[in-house]
Amino acid sequence: MGKKLNFITTELQEFIENQKIFFVGTAATDGRVNISPKGTDSFRVINKNKIVWLNLTGSGNETGAHLLKNTRMTIMFCAFEGKTMILRLYGEAKILHKRDDGFSQFLSLFTENVGARQIIEMEVDLVQTSCGFAVPFMNFKEERTTLNNWAVKQGEDIIEEYWKNRNTQSIDGFETNILED
Repeated sequence: MGKKLNFITTELQEFIENQKIFFVGTAATDGRVNISPKGTDSFRVINKNKIVWLNLTGSGNETGAHLLKNTRMTIMFCAFEGKTMILRLYGEAKILHKRDDGFSQFLSLFTENVGARQIIEMEVDLVQTSCGFAVPFMNFKEERTTLNNWAVKQGEDIIEEYWKNRNTQSIDGFETNILED
């Protein structure tokens, strides 16, 4: 059954590397809780207590806004194929924008993506596994290329304009500071 650990083991890192989707949960002190599914090759384990993920341009920027208000974050992986498991990573996270130290260092860990808007860096303080016995089997077919194709077609200038129009505030009106200098 479930276990609680203070770090990501080698076995759990291998599990993470084999997953095609993960879910991110954040919340400000008030307002709505946000849970976002994330895909593509956008997640890296840096060491046993640090992860980063590449946050791509999307229709909203709830995670970015929430982390400015409250640094708590939970990441969840589910095994939809193979051995059952749910894995949650708990910790404190911060946002790195293109203007921030560390952004380019971590960005180099990922395939180039025009839609890259932020990198989320999280210090993991609790790792929890649970059985996942009720999670259904689902077969992975392929990655969706829609978001990446859209970003390439738009180009950096149009994407920055999109951020200005769609990514500067959360649905609760919290600032994301995505374009702040």
